[in-house]
Amino acid sequence: MTVESAFAGMRSVSPVVFRAGCPDCRERFELTASALRLAIGATSRTTFYSFTCPECGASVRKPAGERIVELLTGGGVRTLRLHSTV
Repeated sequence: MTVESAFAGMRSVSPVVFRAGCPDCRERFELTASALRLAIGATSRTTFYSFTCPECGASVRKPAGERIVELLTGGGVRTLRLHSTV
């Protein structure tokens, strides 16, 4: 089997995009998975996602509940697991 025959009939897949907003400039926009970072901590207070606003350049950090974590990881967002020092 050749590569061409293995992938025959497949269509290209659109990249996943996430809607976000900047609390500083109030702009709304779409970001690809590569523009976001997810940090998963030991508690809900230490679990968040972050990005740089494409409009004003502000660093944005927002809390991420279970559903947000599920959506971001499923969409290919790079994840960092934070370990507790206890």
